[in-house]
Amino acid sequence: MSDEILVNVTPQETRVAVVENGLLQEVYIERTCKRGLVGNIYLGKVSRVLPGMQAAFIDIGLDRTAFLHVSDIQQPENGVGESDHGNGAKPEVAIESLLHDGQKVMVQVIKDPLGSKGARLTMQISIPSRYLVFMPAVNHIGISQKIEDETERQRLRSILERDVGDAGGGYIARTAAEGAQEAELLEDMAFLRKLWATVQHPEPSAKPRDSIVLYEDLPLVLRILRDFPAAQIDKIRIDSREAYQRAHDFVTRLIPELIPRMEHYPGERPIFDLYSVEDEIQKALERTVQLKSGGHLCIDQTEAMTTVDVNTGAFVGHRNLEETIFKTNLEAAQAIARQLKLRNLGGIIIIDFIDMNEAEHKKQVLRALEKGLASDRAKSFICDVSPLGLVEMTRKRTRESLGHILCEPCSVCGGTASVKTRETVCYEIFRELMREVRQFDANKFLVLASQEVVDVLLDEESTSVAELEEFIGKPIQLQVETLYTQEQFDVVLM
Repeated sequence: MSDEILVNVTPQETRVAVVENGLLQEVYIERTCKRGLVGNIYLGKVSRVLPGMQAAFIDIGLDRTAFLHVSDIQQPENGVGESDHGNGAKPEVAIESLLHDGQKVMVQVIKDPLGSKGARLTMQISIPSRYLVFMPAVNHIGISQKIEDETERQRLRSILERDVGDAGGGYIARTAAEGAQEAELLEDMAFLRKLWATVQHPEPSAKPRDSIVLYEDLPLVLRILRDFPAAQIDKIRIDSREAYQRAHDFVTRLIPELIPRMEHYPGERPIFDLYSVEDEIQKALERTVQLKSGGHLCIDQTEAMTTVDVNTGAFVGHRNLEETIFKTNLEAAQAIARQLKLRNLGGIIIIDFIDMNEAEHKKQVLRALEKGLASDRAKSFICDVSPLGLVEMTRKRTRESLGHILCEPCSVCGGTASVKTRETVCYEIFRELMREVRQFDANKFLVLASQEVVDVLLDEESTSVAELEEFIGKPIQLQVETLYTQEQFDVVLM
């Protein structure tokens, strides 16, 4: 598997597209006015301890206070491993005995603010580099699960255990460490220790503040280059000369094997148009995803979960119903895996595959879904098909989905994806007129509404308007307000 990384840079935002075999797989967007916070380390101030939730709100200088659960507080007597961050295990110590209001604490952001929720924090600090992740507060050596060769795992573990010595702290060998020389690993360890020293002892600020930024993670482009395994990257194209130079300096220093694969793209045609990335982004914002067979997916993202419905659509198959359903579900599983990565959908995900009778077909569809998510850098967990024919899964969410970054709730429907019909609004207007007649004495009434609603009142409902005028004994005048949405109206007494 080889990926091409396309980078589009403007003064307002940086966009990175990961293209595999000519097909867009992932999109990352970082805006100048709203950079991601994951990985940043702050010296924050406890603003409120909540014993009932075993959590605390921490002021780190953002609009909303950030959230810290007791399971994310580093407790020296409980060493943590690679999978212990934020596992939600029942705490042994009450949070009120660990934190108090006004206390200064060093915390790291593990989830960006999402919707109405503040950032999620941890006190289990970890700092990544090219090959390693440094965990200063624990003595633990871990190896990435994606390194499957047992001999290589033992080699990396022995190097790290031998060279940690009395320096303290723990390390996790990242996927990129596979095949790395001992000297390269030692260089990474030395770099991380120096970086940690600067985090612990920041330069004194001229003005004392409640929160201080101790460490900021790399900008998006450099972060992608650091985190993607070099062996998977076939080519890197950057359309900004300045960004290209920064990236070139970065890989020269840390990932020299990538230098021949980097190039500055000076073409007049926008770089994202080379692989129809713009079109794919637009499609990723739509509710419906068309399948090549003629079937389609319906993806709905809500506050609680994301649901995916699979439909055969125009696909009628060639043999029998069970075979048609199986082929549709198989194609859907592959498409769903890509859409989850492309749209960056996280949290609880419910997939409603078309009902299958054969157990073997169910297993093959699940395997196809798991295979499609094998290259996903976000952790996921997939359950078996439930008795209702649903597949429940979770996918780790650390940043906003593509839809939440690029879109906002509709000002007309309020995010419900539907509006009241014109007839419904007309009947609401009739009820409001009756309400006004009972409460106030007026010579006539003026109804202000949208063009669509006024058209119905003058046409299909004209008889109803005339009957209402006769019933209340007052004339009703209609007026179009061009700025009103279909659901908006006003009744004015005259």
